[in-house]
Amino acid sequence: MSGILRSIQSFAALCLFAGTALSAAGATHTFAVEGEHFVLDGKPFVIRSGEMHYQRVPHQYWHDRMQKMRALGLNTLTTYVFWNVHEPQPGAWDFSGDLDLGAYLKAAQEEGLFVLLRPGPYVCAEWDLGGLPAWLLRNEQMQIRSKDPQFLAAAERYIKKVGEIAAPLQVAKGGPILMVQVENEYGSYGDDHEYTGSILKMLRGAGFDGMLYTADGSEAKMLSGGPLPGIPAAINFGASDDPEKEFANFAKFRTGVPKMVGEFWTGWFDHWGENHHKTDAAKEAKNLDWLLSRGIGVNLYMVHGGSSWGPMAGANLYDRYEPDISSYDYDAPIDEAGRLTPKFSALRDVLKKYLSPGETLPEPPAALPMVEIPKLTFKTNSPLTRLLGAPVRNDAPKSMEGLGQNYGMVLYRHPVTKAAQGTLELNEARDYALVSQKGKLLGVLDRRKKETKLEISLEAGAPLEILVDAAGHVNFGVHITDDRKGIVGAVKLNGQELTGWEMFPLPLDNLSRLKFRSKPATGPAFYRANFDLKPMGDSFLDLRGWGKGYVWVNGHNLGRYWGVGPQQSLFCPAVWLNKVHNEIIVLDLDPNAAHTLQGRTHPVWQTPGN
Repeated sequence: MSGILRSIQSFAALCLFAGTALSAAGATHTFAVEGEHFVLDGKPFVIRSGEMHYQRVPHQYWHDRMQKMRALGLNTLTTYVFWNVHEPQPGAWDFSGDLDLGAYLKAAQEEGLFVLLRPGPYVCAEWDLGGLPAWLLRNEQMQIRSKDPQFLAAAERYIKKVGEIAAPLQVAKGGPILMVQVENEYGSYGDDHEYTGSILKMLRGAGFDGMLYTADGSEAKMLSGGPLPGIPAAINFGASDDPEKEFANFAKFRTGVPKMVGEFWTGWFDHWGENHHKTDAAKEAKNLDWLLSRGIGVNLYMVHGGSSWGPMAGANLYDRYEPDISSYDYDAPIDEAGRLTPKFSALRDVLKKYLSPGETLPEPPAALPMVEIPKLTFKTNSPLTRLLGAPVRNDAPKSMEGLGQNYGMVLYRHPVTKAAQGTLELNEARDYALVSQKGKLLGVLDRRKKETKLEISLEAGAPLEILVDAAGHVNFGVHITDDRKGIVGAVKLNGQELTGWEMFPLPLDNLSRLKFRSKPATGPAFYRANFDLKPMGDSFLDLRGWGKGYVWVNGHNLGRYWGVGPQQSLFCPAVWLNKVHNEIIVLDLDPNAAHTLQGRTHPVWQTPGN
């Protein structure tokens, strides 16, 4: 560990870009619009940005990734702010460690990067509920992402908190922030300018008195619904799309203004059960050249994606529910482990043609070490039921949010007083339900497959149990307003509603009550292994052979795994490992799965059957 930390600290200390840093600490700047250009200190300035979210990258690696961004040829960093991790419960704020927004912004400045800040309050980002706190869904009368006074009051408290940290770091005050985005891609959702105007007013009230902007797709509906009068409007599209066509659409909306791609999608995200996405680096480089040759600003989304730790990966819901994987590798120029990809070289060859006068392109820092972790066998386990507390009782099942819970699982129990068989119907279980009695699995309902019915046979005297595992809350589209988890609606057997339920919240945020044993598990259980590690380095934990669940390493939740792929490994940063006494805990819903794993130097992508 000490060697890894020393190398990271040395990266942070090196003044690699002393002669080319564009945002010297403490220096104030003017940033404005003149005709079709942004101007910095009175001179035309083309934004060459890359998106990286601090919450997806351990803070010990921030400087390393930023130095690689500078070596790519970027002058700006763009980041979302995820409300839900900063206010995990109403009024409980966290801006520490990997969530230290102020430290992140200052690190960017130290590395010679300006910043585009995107605080939302809605951000999308393939992040749970688009960054909105799931506790908002506890109030079924509240309309999130609208001018509902209840939502606006909560959002204003959040924006004010962000302003306390970030507003003093605008360029006019000696910080790195060039612009702040108002909401996010609102034109893909609605056209209520009174609502987006309220968000703009909140930002101004929170001290963001510099340049504001919006970002939307280039379709007419999006450009009529999202942008606001008097502030710049960026457009978002794929790096393989035709940029000339995209800006022809934009020209129908606005002319004589600065042009910028708010999100130039360098890759794409993955859903469980799909193939891993890869995109065409050569075509993306060609399109980037087209943009920069015309002085059009661009933000590479993502330049480094990182990981959606714990339960924070989101989901889509169009025709069917599609949960996102935990990796946010995104096929980005800098991969999930911080390594440079061939796409990095292709884009760098373009970007180095468009440096500012006197600017030089530094070499990237050396890659951080990767290690293989020898094969581990998990010899002890603890049943998931060890975490059960006092039940909540109600005639009808309550949703997870109705139980005051944001993420994790819920166990529902219903008494069975006489034997029965027939069709069990849940409308619906969100998002993956294991139906059992007396420890025997009767069947599974997978929301992805629109499964709501199951033929079962029940014995008298033992409760019917339904364990519901929540995947990500929908992060895009109209269903962000109602994607509550757990059992939502009635449970029926042969058309008759079952009443009288015990519900056990399982948020999976505290494993201290687990007691491990060597007796074989018969149902969902936690499995534990310990190991020492020499030498130290990052690793990918290979989970092929396991079923479905989560992984914790030394208390850090690395995210979800699922045998359906495409992600078959989880990234484990070296800074979360020790030389001795490492503990891995794996929650697996399948007691028959293999219970060994090892660490590899490369991620494992595999979708069975595809």
